[in-house]
Amino acid sequence: MIEIKIPSIGESISEVTLLKWTQPEGAWVERDQVIAELESEKATFEVNAEQAGTLQQLAKEGDSLRIGDIVAKIDETAARPAEVPVAEKTEAPATAPATPPASPSTAPAPKATPVASAIIANTQVDVAAIKPSGVHGKIVKQDVLDVLKNPGKKAFEGAELMSRNLRQEKMSNLRKTISRRLVEAKNSTAMLTTFNEVDMTKIMAIRKDYKDKFKELHGVNLGFMSFFAKACAVALSEWPTVNASIDGDQIVYHDYADISIAVSTPRGLTVPVVRNVESLSMADIERKVVELAGKARDSKLTADELQGGTFTITNGGVFGSLMSTPIINIPQSAILGMHKIQDRPMAVNGQVVILPMMYLALSYDHRIIDGRESVGFLVRVKELLENPSWLLIGKDPVKSLLEL
Repeated sequence: MIEIKIPSIGESISEVTLLKWTQPEGAWVERDQVIAELESEKATFEVNAEQAGTLQQLAKEGDSLRIGDIVAKIDETAARPAEVPVAEKTEAPATAPATPPASPSTAPAPKATPVASAIIANTQVDVAAIKPSGVHGKIVKQDVLDVLKNPGKKAFEGAELMSRNLRQEKMSNLRKTISRRLVEAKNSTAMLTTFNEVDMTKIMAIRKDYKDKFKELHGVNLGFMSFFAKACAVALSEWPTVNASIDGDQIVYHDYADISIAVSTPRGLTVPVVRNVESLSMADIERKVVELAGKARDSKLTADELQGGTFTITNGGVFGSLMSTPIINIPQSAILGMHKIQDRPMAVNGQVVILPMMYLALSYDHRIIDGRESVGFLVRVKELLENPSWLLIGKDPVKSLLEL
């Protein structure tokens, strides 16, 4: 028997949770095939079979396990089942690309009887609100009529109208860690937030003019994150306290910009790190952001990719947030919040002009960062974003040319 033990995944992690078995008890598994998914307080990761054989599970889904515990055994002496071709021995099952859930307007409609289909077409009733009662999940006439009897009323998914049902679900290790760290940040820092706004006209024009060529040359889309990350890297070099952290009675300054990018996943918020942003090109940043976001969604991030950031950027605008006060990602001392771009009337040279504006929020630890540093940093980020060509050398190219 081959023992499969919980591997060490970081110095500070001693316990994990068994999320699920990807292969059933007694199943034949190939060498290196994924047999289980585990979750630590920082990320999720997979356990692979070390040899081909039959699987013996020694833990249940939801169990808490310590590093070094035996989670499974594999009987490598078992005979390969006749229905398993030898050619598949070294092949792992392909992983399907993540697909976002379809919206109600684009999701395929369930099967319905001809009469039910006619009523749906005539009334434009929301198919998602219909609970099928026919054979094999088919929508029948009465199902549609029941919905029409209750216009504007819709029960929660899986519940009836006027339901008083309660559900309990065990908090995951990742969610526990998020909860603990957010409370710790609120209780252990003198957190304050300062706001500003940025005119996104020039950045949006650059993306419009160069997005196709950029994608053709670099193989990645030109997004907003590279502009913000680059602007923050420049501003961090000029306002080093914003890029620093407190260690006991010492202030630790970082002469590099390792920027954490907040990524929302079904299991919770993760914050992978883009290293040395100050030394990367725009294409390098975009590629790294796409890579890390994909790993976060697929639960493939390593402990190293989640540790060591010096500053964080979070984008609530992708969810429609117009303004928020982000919480510091300790032990860092500051975090920048991006928000939704919205057309607003602005006064420009005495005239009212409609411009695409975004609110920016910088939450910072007032123990180490004073008002001058926080406001100066945010104003500098705004200045660089409203004049993207300045990102090339950090200042107005014309003034640089004239040595002004």
